[in-house]
Amino acid sequence: MTASVGYDPEQENKKIIRISVRNLVEFVMRGGDIDNRRTSGAEKDAMQAGSRIHRKIQRRMGADYHAEVSMKHVVEEEHYQILIEGRADGVMEHASEVVIDEIKGMYMELSLLQEPITVHLAQAMCYGYFYCCDHGLPEIGIQITYCNIETEEIRRFRVDRTFEELDEWFAGLIHEYIKWAEYLYRHELRRDESLKALEFPYEYREGQRELAVAVYRSILRGKNLFIQAPTGIGKTLSTVFPALKAIGEGYGEKLFYLTAKTITRSVAEECFALLRDRNLYFSTVTVTAKEKLCPMEKTECNPDACPYAKGHFDRVNDAVYDLIHQETGITRDVVLTYARQYQVCPFEFCLDISNWVDGVICDYNYVFDPNAKLKRYFSDGVSGDYLFLVDEAHNLVNRAREMYSAILVKEDFLTVKRILKGKAPKTERLLERCNRNLLEMKRESESYQVLSEIHLFAANLMSLFGELETLMEAEKEFADRDAVLDFYFAVRHFLNMFEELDDHYRIYAELGADGKFRLKLFCIDPSRCLESCLEKGRGCVFFSATLLPIRYYKRLLSGNEEDYAVYAHSPFRSGNRMLLIGSDVSSRYTRRNRGEFAKIVEYIRVLASSHRGNYLVFFPSYQYMEAVERQLEESCDGSFLWRMQDTHMTEAEREDFLADFEKERKVSFVGLCVLGGIFSEGIDLKAERLEGAVIVGTGLPMVCTEQEILKMYFEEQGENGYDYAYQFPGMNKVLQAAGRVIRTSEDRGVILLLDDRFLRPEVQGMFPREWSEYGEVNRRTVGGWLERFWKGEN
Repeated sequence: MTASVGYDPEQENKKIIRISVRNLVEFVMRGGDIDNRRTSGAEKDAMQAGSRIHRKIQRRMGADYHAEVSMKHVVEEEHYQILIEGRADGVMEHASEVVIDEIKGMYMELSLLQEPITVHLAQAMCYGYFYCCDHGLPEIGIQITYCNIETEEIRRFRVDRTFEELDEWFAGLIHEYIKWAEYLYRHELRRDESLKALEFPYEYREGQRELAVAVYRSILRGKNLFIQAPTGIGKTLSTVFPALKAIGEGYGEKLFYLTAKTITRSVAEECFALLRDRNLYFSTVTVTAKEKLCPMEKTECNPDACPYAKGHFDRVNDAVYDLIHQETGITRDVVLTYARQYQVCPFEFCLDISNWVDGVICDYNYVFDPNAKLKRYFSDGVSGDYLFLVDEAHNLVNRAREMYSAILVKEDFLTVKRILKGKAPKTERLLERCNRNLLEMKRESESYQVLSEIHLFAANLMSLFGELETLMEAEKEFADRDAVLDFYFAVRHFLNMFEELDDHYRIYAELGADGKFRLKLFCIDPSRCLESCLEKGRGCVFFSATLLPIRYYKRLLSGNEEDYAVYAHSPFRSGNRMLLIGSDVSSRYTRRNRGEFAKIVEYIRVLASSHRGNYLVFFPSYQYMEAVERQLEESCDGSFLWRMQDTHMTEAEREDFLADFEKERKVSFVGLCVLGGIFSEGIDLKAERLEGAVIVGTGLPMVCTEQEILKMYFEEQGENGYDYAYQFPGMNKVLQAAGRVIRTSEDRGVILLLDDRFLRPEVQGMFPREWSEYGEVNRRTVGGWLERFWKGEN
């Protein structure tokens, strides 16, 4: 449920609280348990396929049938109005009667429906009431049309209601919502007053005011903005503050602060807390992953396994109402405290809280991922005056590709077939039919094959999905049901992404090194999919310390190279940083041998000996790192200590690794890490905790099927495919790792790039402006450069 507040232009001082018909009925009428054993096929519209069925049915209905009829109704209160709005799927205006038609597409067998689902009927009744009010009708017909997406079978339920019946029913419905509307009205009055009085909490650093002005102007104009800003300029505060001021002036109703990592969510929380200390009244909730919120040993969301799931919807509204009157900075710990008090599911509770706060701090996937996005804000037909701040936006390219791609594994069809043996003969036959389709593809693919179409397989898969839908609804318990449920979700996602297929995708099949055969819908350019979410808001600010080249990110994130862009200059003294490039070493595959590894060891030894401190060395792979570490052990002379990053480190192990940078030592300490890994971005080691970084190699991704498909795709688009597939992603990893060194105006440090390819003009063309000056060194000369830097002679 989401609502917003605005002003009535005809009644200048009267606020309007907007809410959609669907959100109103789902919020007021919900109750009972959470039960994830249901596939929800009977309760939720199927995604894009459902929209297609809507249009198909509407076209068949004749001249008296009016499709997608916008309706709204105003409820007058003393200080504000409640505006309920939505679109009726159809209105049939016959000579003798008028009928409202609500269409729902689903995969389940329609014979299982004995009556219309309550919230579907309630939506249609709202539209019936609005129509009667607008046209003075004494009665109206209400029809719910269900259509099976696979078979296109239709089942209709029809009821008739008098205006008096609808009027009484709607009065009861809106009565349940009044106290929430009252909260919104009073909360937003106080919020807007505080926003107008809010001042920037510090003296602006160099370039920070210009950055804040650029954000404010882009929001006012409803434009997207890309910001390349070096670490330490204060990007979070410089984007949050102008966004808040814009909301205070009426240019936005809800702020989404989107991040890729937990640590950047903490930075956002701290930013809002800082401004609250300066009298900001602005509520935020941090949405945390279900697994990190669940109080149970195993995440089983059903009333038999979880006491928080049982009766959740009977208690959750009271929990939300209490919390929003007591808290403004709603963190994970706050959510857990209230969830325990009211015995509600913390995750679902957290999502409901988001409806009533001013800002949402969350991972990218809650806005963009088709399976995880907050449908209350971003489903079809829903939009608002949202503002999006996308932190560390360079991460969004690969994350979005993952979200909008889909993969199925041939062997999984056989596994599910074995699990269901004897339980569902029709499902077994369809599993085998899909398996045969994949087998034919496998026979034609020695390694991988790009396919032009898969229509036959998709048709068979849709039939299979319909059977799985029915099976999972009917059978709540059987051996290995979780494996079948995971397969069901994979099939559903594949079908949904199949509906999205266009020129931004490539379909390919591949026989993996593990012997498994995979079919993938590979989203290469996710800009259209991302834009479909962004267009539901007012504007988006993408910002990062490594958003270069900006044209690359514009193309893949918004698809509009005319979007605004700002390059913020570093406020730090250039003399605090020494950039060196080693000309006598390379990480090329053909030169990965003991001789090259020995050169890397020598560079590390010289750096660690030049100045007692902490350093990080980033390697192109675990294998490369382990090879260098072996030579470190062979040549160890005790002049410095080191520790190597392990594979699959737990959160506690990561914290322990970083804690080594806090210790006082008599010799230097060197951390050995993988470039692009968990320690190459998102960690904040200030001052003497980190005084230098060595980056081995240019960060190029390994040559593999997907990188080659990316390369071919962009070449077909007239671009330099090698740049898009290899150079740009590689340089981003280098810049991120280098950004660990200078975090504040007091920091001093060394960045040592070890690969002669960094001397190439095409590579240096991707350097940030701050890297315009560098020293070219080799093993003989690097010591002298370092000595002069640490003495302050550079």
